[in-house]
Amino acid sequence: MTTQAEALTADRQDLLANVKRVVLKIGTRVVTVHDNELNLEVIERVAEEIATLRGRDVQVAVVSSGAVGAGMGRLGLKDRPKRIPELQATAAIGQVLLMNAWKLAFRRFDIPTGQVLLTDDGLEDRWRYVNAMNTLDTLFRFGAVPIVNENDSVAVEENKVGDNDRLAALVSHLLEADLLVTFTTVDGLYSDDPSLSDTARLVPIVSEVTPDMIDRAGAAGSAVSLGGMRTKLLAAQSVGRSGVPMVIADGRTASLTGILEGQPLGTLFLPTHRKMPGRKRWIANTRRKGAVIIDEGAVRALTSGGKSLLPPGVQCVSGEFEAGDLIGVEDSAGKEVARGLVRYDDRALRKILGRQMHEVADILDDTTGDPVIHRDDLVLLDR
Repeated sequence: MTTQAEALTADRQDLLANVKRVVLKIGTRVVTVHDNELNLEVIERVAEEIATLRGRDVQVAVVSSGAVGAGMGRLGLKDRPKRIPELQATAAIGQVLLMNAWKLAFRRFDIPTGQVLLTDDGLEDRWRYVNAMNTLDTLFRFGAVPIVNENDSVAVEENKVGDNDRLAALVSHLLEADLLVTFTTVDGLYSDDPSLSDTARLVPIVSEVTPDMIDRAGAAGSAVSLGGMRTKLLAAQSVGRSGVPMVIADGRTASLTGILEGQPLGTLFLPTHRKMPGRKRWIANTRRKGAVIIDEGAVRALTSGGKSLLPPGVQCVSGEFEAGDLIGVEDSAGKEVARGLVRYDDRALRKILGRQMHEVADILDDTTGDPVIHRDDLVLLDR
């Protein structure tokens, strides 16, 4: 008789059998030790595993936290800097140390590394997004391992990605990855906070990240790191709706090769949608510039009929945006049902709210009569 553990392992093996491109995110508390020195043992072990996977035709990009932590260690700081200039300087010092550690770890296997530093405004514009995607693809083509981090030495609040869990999800979309793995200091997602409950149990597989799970998730767990379980769940939700599974595991003990072989390590988050092509991933997961609120008839036309969004269904416009910007589409209750590239700026759209298509040309003195968002530029979200 097949045990539950054997069945879960078989399911993992089936799901991960054809994975060829992986994004591995390593948290600050995994890549550093208690005094904020870099954990060279972990870095060298991960490099060895990635070298092994390359022999199996699996490409791995690393989203490595630790620059700020390493900088703090070098400067003798105990707490993460709060002021932007101090944080930027600390990151600049630590990034050199971090990249040197990865370079030396991969040098043993004659594998080059390439540093890629990103900010959010480098991903919101489609042409910049494609440029970053081409850079990462070319690093793989040259046989290099991309080492990705947020560009904390120049980023300010307005263009920060925010945390490396979100950055890892964005890199997964950039690379059209088959799997996102997050190495942290816990075994995975627990039913309750294991530090507070003796009955907390590890959840081996999650079929869907729900709002309740996100609300209950904890925040950051140290004075060095930014992320907590909440940001990891949001990352799992993001890649899951693009058709990509995610695994959270303890990076100090878990094996990346073991995860890809289907071993029951950590928590596996199943994808909730079919795999999206790259352009649709960008639309679904990039920060929006504004939003429109639509009536129930328009909601049905989008979600059931596969139609474009037309002016008669638009009730309200929120925010400021230009034609070609990415905006959200919300129902009357404020739930986002879709995202897409709008064909009017907010000023023009406010003039044609609820109007029929034949009226639009006269109001805007425009003969094109474009939909607000064409169905080819639209991605449906959870509803």
